[in-house]
Amino acid sequence: MIKGKKILAVVPARGGSKGVPLKNIVKLRGVPLVAIVGQVISQIPIIDRAVVSTDSREIANVAKDAGLGVPFMRPEELSGDLISDWDVLAHALSEIEKIDGCVYDIIVMLQPTSPMRKPEHVAAAIEKLLKGNYDSVWTVSEADPKYHPLKQLKVIDGELDYYDIRGSKIIARQQLDKLYCRNGVAYAITRRCLLEQKSIKGAQCGAVVIPDIIVNIDTWSDIKLAEFYLDQRNDCRGD
Repeated sequence: MIKGKKILAVVPARGGSKGVPLKNIVKLRGVPLVAIVGQVISQIPIIDRAVVSTDSREIANVAKDAGLGVPFMRPEELSGDLISDWDVLAHALSEIEKIDGCVYDIIVMLQPTSPMRKPEHVAAAIEKLLKGNYDSVWTVSEADPKYHPLKQLKVIDGELDYYDIRGSKIIARQQLDKLYCRNGVAYAITRRCLLEQKSIKGAQCGAVVIPDIIVNIDTWSDIKLAEFYLDQRNDCRGD
């Protein structure tokens, strides 16, 4: 709890990932991804409750072994590829408020697929949400200029063209505005934003820019890349 606000962390971890089967319990340096989230949450005392939203008994068992709560199972209708984060969070909030008999003021989504998060990243998002009176705060990373929309191309019937015609004027990357991408480290959302605006972003969304290297896990190669960077991080600390 912080400033009288009760904080709920929701870890979405469905079992139907296709690129990497049961991705949310794949091990990174010997630890399942969902368990890594539990390790981080244990270091954030302002979080009052943490629950995993999953449709998989296997993931649920791994989460429980890691000390995370799984007080309900996600229903089948919320388990498809096209189910939104809002649907998952609204369901989790409704279920846990019934179980706990209380109201949670802030919901923090922590996806297992961003295993390089640090406790201070999550705490920073929560603190900014409260200090700035935002509807939500997302963590982001600066996007590589190589992937800027004005440097992208499209191919239609074998013919190449600019994705955006303004790209024809770009000579140097210094001409490009800085852009940012979601990194999945943390989404801090007010209850009002989630339930009244029916959004995880809302009208006023703040940003916490994370300068650290963040790898999101979508493929087996991402696992190897995350392990590489985590090993580098530990080498720098002398662990």
